[in-house]
Amino acid sequence: MGSSSVVKMEDMSLPSLFDKARKIHLQSSDDSTVDKETLRKGCEALQHCEEMISKLGLFSTNETKQDITTTNLKYILVPFYLAELIEKTGGHDDRIDILKLSQAKLKEFISFCDAMELVPEDELEASAQGGQNAVVDRRAKKIARFKRQRAAESKLLELNERKERRGRSTRAAALSSPADTGDDDVEDDDGEEEREAWLTTISLAICKALDLMEMLKKEEEMLSAIKEKQKQEGNVEISQAILDERAKTVEDWHRNAAARARYTKPAVPITCATFAQDVLEGRAKVSQAHDHKHQPLMFGPASLVGGSITSERERIAAQVFQPSHRMPTMSIEEAGLKEMEMMNTWQEQTAKMIEEANSSWHTEKWKPRAGGGDDDEDEDDEAAQDKARAFDDWKDENPRGAGNSKLTPCG
Repeated sequence: MGSSSVVKMEDMSLPSLFDKARKIHLQSSDDSTVDKETLRKGCEALQHCEEMISKLGLFSTNETKQDITTTNLKYILVPFYLAELIEKTGGHDDRIDILKLSQAKLKEFISFCDAMELVPEDELEASAQGGQNAVVDRRAKKIARFKRQRAAESKLLELNERKERRGRSTRAAALSSPADTGDDDVEDDDGEEEREAWLTTISLAICKALDLMEMLKKEEEMLSAIKEKQKQEGNVEISQAILDERAKTVEDWHRNAAARARYTKPAVPITCATFAQDVLEGRAKVSQAHDHKHQPLMFGPASLVGGSITSERERIAAQVFQPSHRMPTMSIEEAGLKEMEMMNTWQEQTAKMIEEANSSWHTEKWKPRAGGGDDDEDEDDEAAQDKARAFDDWKDENPRGAGNSKLTPCG
């Protein structure tokens, strides 16, 4: 199967190989779980791209970036893509060789970009200075590189959005007036934007390549130091010593924990939500006694299985997995009984008030008075009756509406 895939790649054109390798590179950048076989195919496609670029003579050391055509600019990225894929394919056994190979490809990419005048001036000055003031200038160099990387990413996003808008407007113009769509202007704008997009992509790749090369160099130095130490002291002795030390540490930890467990008595859990909140806010102490009978809702393993807490581990877990809000202090039934009790008390008070109102002083004046008060009441009743009779007589003599008869014309 490997030979057939090689033959198939050899038969592919350079643009097809590059597009295939670029898709694998984008997939590996977005997803870190890409399998080794896919990464190997991407490396193989990029290696074929390098061979075809060399045979076709696409680039020359006598050229600059202005001499390279827009369609060939993207092939400058081949060593950079290959370096990143190589770094992701290596295992632990041959890691140092993989790091060296990846760094070689990164140096090849940066040196070619330098020849094409694509590397920023401050990066060239920093590399020319070498070790002088390396610690002082490292932070400033990192900040400047990060700013260039963010600017390149923003520019690429802007170019992609502009290209999409132009495509939508071109399709709309083609639908409205198919005879004259202005294809020449669109092609010129697309060519300029495509060139600008690839140059921006190369600038972004240079920033990433410089960061990656520094990281791989540090990793290589660290692995080389470890390998050298293992050669001096022996792999077996170091590994066995590390295992023995770890085993001794674990045994000591378990022994001390078992000794502490004999004398450690678990505290009684606080089952009242309101009392627990009072303790947290400083209004009460844990040692105080409380006679709350209600139990808050329980979360955790015991509530999931629907049984009671059977072990100390489940008790601790049930204490940990509690809600962040205050739990209710009574059930719905208890709240209903409390409300009914309040209603009964209110009804009793209302009935008592009505009874007092019916027996108040303003109803007693209509009752017959004790002693010699009957004559006055009789005189009052006779005077009222006389007044009522006189009013009735007046109504008979003056019927309702009689005063308005003078206003009517026929009255």
